[in-house]
Amino acid sequence: MDLTHYMQEVGQNARRASHLLARTATQQKNQALQAIADELENQRATLIAANQQDLTAGKANGLDAAMLDRLTLNDKVLNSMIEGIRQVIALADPIGEISDLKYRPSGIQVGKMRVPLGVVGIIYESRPNVTIDAAALCLKSGNACILRGGSESIHSNQAIAQCIQRGLNNAGLPETAVQVIQTTDRAAVGQLIQMAEYVDVIIPRGGKSLIERISREARIPVIKHLDGICHVYIDDKADMQKAIDIAYNAKTHRYGVCNAMETLLVAEAIAPHILPKLATLYQEKGVELRGCEKTLTILPQIVAATEEDWKTEYLAAILAIRIVPDVDAAIRHICDYSSQHTDSIVTEDWTRAMRFLREVDSSSVMVNASTRFADGFEYGLGAEIGISTDKFHARGPVGLEGLTSQKFIVLGNGQVRV
Repeated sequence: MDLTHYMQEVGQNARRASHLLARTATQQKNQALQAIADELENQRATLIAANQQDLTAGKANGLDAAMLDRLTLNDKVLNSMIEGIRQVIALADPIGEISDLKYRPSGIQVGKMRVPLGVVGIIYESRPNVTIDAAALCLKSGNACILRGGSESIHSNQAIAQCIQRGLNNAGLPETAVQVIQTTDRAAVGQLIQMAEYVDVIIPRGGKSLIERISREARIPVIKHLDGICHVYIDDKADMQKAIDIAYNAKTHRYGVCNAMETLLVAEAIAPHILPKLATLYQEKGVELRGCEKTLTILPQIVAATEEDWKTEYLAAILAIRIVPDVDAAIRHICDYSSQHTDSIVTEDWTRAMRFLREVDSSSVMVNASTRFADGFEYGLGAEIGISTDKFHARGPVGLEGLTSQKFIVLGNGQVRV
């Protein structure tokens, strides 16, 4: 394969498809999405067999448990993918929406219209479900997309790509509206992030090294998703059962995901009462606990935490625990160590809850809820491209609106400027 020629062709096809998608009616986009969902349902056995090839190769190549978990495609994951598409179908189409129309003294009306970004390049590792989430959201928001999954999921992604292309074709849309890069050559990524004439935005999803590389080398705007160093703070005004349920779920529901809790902060006044109960639950699940000096006086059997533990996204059955004097200290710790992904407070004191919401500068901030809810599906977005820890252009789970922009429109009746 002549990689440069191939990538140029992909870019040109995407740009042409984006012009068509920008004017495609909502009904036709929804028809394509429904056809893709039907293809996924009909091709379950084929998809799972392709994924098994990737899992077998991944185990042979020494992929860790978190990566294998993200890579796995089973009936439960397929059900979620199909349901995600159906949710996207049910969402209002943002394209063409006009807002903020106001008359000016000249008699013209000035407002804004929501429009697609154009061509979205998405670079991701492991998770084959991202292929569907990205395709569905880009299609509904009128964007063409170029998807480059990791080499570890090549068979899964190619099988999913075939379902997408058949669905697009069935609805009369060009197959090039969604293109999955067919080569595992890493140089394809280097070329994709330099193709400013064809690609309008790059969204990387993966490990820290991947995202740092993309941010450093791209000639195209990047919407990035950094580490998920997520915190739960249990306040001394917390309901104990709520706190136990939330702290347990936030860590153990799934380990290899960006919205899993990595550090538990506990108010000093209630630490002796709640930590032994939580430790028992965590140890039953095989979670390794690493605690500060005060935590070790309550749980002497656990490992001593180091400074590095407060800065680490484990994506594994490991949890750092720190006892803090109060909500002020909890907020200071989060400000120092959070990756600005998701942080939660458990408290019955509404004043403290509101302080936490205002002062913790993360893309999702929660009161009395597990960090595992930081997810486009759970937020009612249908699916998500990723969770942006940026402050521009999108923040938090990136759904339909995050894949659009606004342009000014002017409505006149013959006015001229004098």
